[in-house]
Amino acid sequence: MLMRPVKNPTAPALAALMALGVSAAAPAAPVSDLDPQIVKLVGSVSEERLGAILRKLESFETRSTLSSTDSPTRGIGAAREWILKEMQSYSPKLQVSFDSYNVLKQGRITRDVEIRNVMAVLPGRSPRRIYISGHYDTVAFAGGQGNSNAGGTTGARATSPDPAAPLDNPAPGVNDDGSGTALAIELSRVFSQSGIEFDATLVFMAHVAEEQGLIGAWLHAKKAVDQKIPIQAVLNNDIVGNDKGGSGIVDGATIRVYSEGPEDSPSRSLARFVQRWGARYVPSHKVRPMSRPDRFGRGGDHSAYNQLGFAAVGFRESRENFTKQHDVRDTFDGISLPYLAQNARVNAAAAATLALAPPPPSVVNERGQPTITRAPSGYDANLTWAASPGAVAYRVFWREAWGPDWQHELTVGNVTHLLLPGIQIDDHVFGVAAIDAFGHESSVTAWVSPARAQMDIKTSGQ
Repeated sequence: MLMRPVKNPTAPALAALMALGVSAAAPAAPVSDLDPQIVKLVGSVSEERLGAILRKLESFETRSTLSSTDSPTRGIGAAREWILKEMQSYSPKLQVSFDSYNVLKQGRITRDVEIRNVMAVLPGRSPRRIYISGHYDTVAFAGGQGNSNAGGTTGARATSPDPAAPLDNPAPGVNDDGSGTALAIELSRVFSQSGIEFDATLVFMAHVAEEQGLIGAWLHAKKAVDQKIPIQAVLNNDIVGNDKGGSGIVDGATIRVYSEGPEDSPSRSLARFVQRWGARYVPSHKVRPMSRPDRFGRGGDHSAYNQLGFAAVGFRESRENFTKQHDVRDTFDGISLPYLAQNARVNAAAAATLALAPPPPSVVNERGQPTITRAPSGYDANLTWAASPGAVAYRVFWREAWGPDWQHELTVGNVTHLLLPGIQIDDHVFGVAAIDAFGHESSVTAWVSPARAQMDIKTSGQ
């Protein structure tokens, strides 16, 4: 589906287009315009395989970060060895390894411990990385203590781990977060067996020690900062397998995607991207963007990446059953495999499109200032951006400054400048995405106002 990018429109031509309504937000692309490779990849997600993975994860009885590592069948050690070997079996293209750290006793870590994320890397043509993740560790409380404060690792919680509790207590964690782990494992198979050559490198990550404070994710993100690993996007999945809420409401047709602010942060841009492309490849499953870091007073592994400067979002099922979270009742019978598979397909569509598209354009100069001006008249939007490797065209987006979603879009040719006459930059927000020859679109980079310097006013003593 070779694109036919339009030329950079002149002011009269653009005015004519706008008068005809061409600048209005484009409808979802027709099925015939979708990439058949991605359509096939999305369709390769298997409910049966997801179910088999969940059954196996449940069989370890507990995957507590501090549980036994010397049993071949029970505890965190057996679980991580199985995850490693399972992903290694999918394809020789996958580079599967432990991402290990020695963590000293602190906080909810009640003894010195070696923790191991399990990661499978599918190399692309470029080093930029797209992550799909879940956390494989679990926690449960004696006496059924699941409640509305369960889950997550930030904010006040009634169910904080009891340091005196036996560390090998049963904690099946099939939904929290076997569901996100199974999704990441299954997509490592789907992507590595797809035969698609991706531009970006894909990483399928099973984090550990999420329940102790996002430790596995934070340490990996910190290492990425230190080693200058270019992580472009993190799609984190935590509690994504149940379609029946504790209130009795059933919703198997939507998924929540949480993102860090402010309005045009990289995290918010990623959430909009997931919504845009999830709707195109999985139209029967609605993505519900949530403009907050996570559920109220809670957090997940994506928060660790956002805190260290990477773009990350958190997928969460739309209707949670709090009574089963951090509880021995978090078992396989609480999972809807059709619902989990749909969530996996949305992840697959977004990640594949990102990994095939060029990297998003930069819209700042060498001093970090946004490349947008009011020139030449003072009342026109004058946009400039840096060329993205592999791009043959660009798509410019804009909206009124009070709105959360893009209202207008315009595809232009292989240029790095556009003048939008009569559209004031004070009243609108603007962004741009890169497009390759096959129509794959990057996430949108927005022109945002730089932070004001803190005032330091000197006064005389009075």
